[in-house]
Amino acid sequence: MALTSPARRLLTASAVGVAVSLTASLAVLAPAAPAFADSDAVPTYEVKIDLTTAALDSSHHPTSAVKSAFGISGSAKARSYEYFDTDALDFDAQGWDVRLRHKSGSDFEESYKKRFPVTGGDIDAALDEANDEGFDSGDTNYDAEVDWGYSQQTLSFSNEKSHSGSGYSGTSMPSASTGRGWLVNEIPGKLDDWLGNGWGSDTLGGSRAHGPVTSQVWSGAWESSDDASIEVLPVKAASGSGTEYVVEVSFKTDAYADAAQLHADAISVANAHGWLYHGDVLKTQLILDRY
Repeated sequence: MALTSPARRLLTASAVGVAVSLTASLAVLAPAAPAFADSDAVPTYEVKIDLTTAALDSSHHPTSAVKSAFGISGSAKARSYEYFDTDALDFDAQGWDVRLRHKSGSDFEESYKKRFPVTGGDIDAALDEANDEGFDSGDTNYDAEVDWGYSQQTLSFSNEKSHSGSGYSGTSMPSASTGRGWLVNEIPGKLDDWLGNGWGSDTLGGSRAHGPVTSQVWSGAWESSDDASIEVLPVKAASGSGTEYVVEVSFKTDAYADAAQLHADAISVANAHGWLYHGDVLKTQLILDRY
């Protein structure tokens, strides 16, 4: 029996409805397209080798032989800095550092840094871990760097901001409450919400200044690095009485191969002259622990 036009339209509409319903059901059942993260960040490198006080003269400055050996020239420039953390070091426990630094004649530098340990020299694994935490090539607010010490490597992501140094001479620092206020106001989102909404601001609000300390830095160029330096940092002795001197020679470079060569050569030169400290001195940890 031939269908009338209204009946034909009703059957067609029913078929379309079934098709739409089936398509919707399949869409629900089908797996969602994967949301691909950005690729791992590409770090720069800073080789940091510690020297013994045999590298210093009676004024606690690098000897002329040390400066000559590592391409260091020019006069020293002072810098003061301090870290903000709670007495329980809550930021440090989460791998975060919050630092306020003042180089002579410059604006203040505010640094928020997240650290990831590098195990067994596997930088790629550390970069993968950082990517899982949201630190990847797409986040241009943070600069990735591998600090390469005598025997340890650390991957870090730094968010750098500045505050006017107007009214502050030399390397003078603001009061702890003022500096803390600056840092709270500028806190980046990743740190602020690290363990929950506003955790970073709340933790920073209850922090105190560890420091300040003031170091002297001599700059130059050596081998493939046009950014070489020696920093001499006086710190409170572990006993609480007296002063110890941390002596660090460092070299910045963009390439892993250059960093590996700088690392090997710096250790060789320092060791041959009897200046090498056979270990890693973590300046941040010293300041947090002793101030």
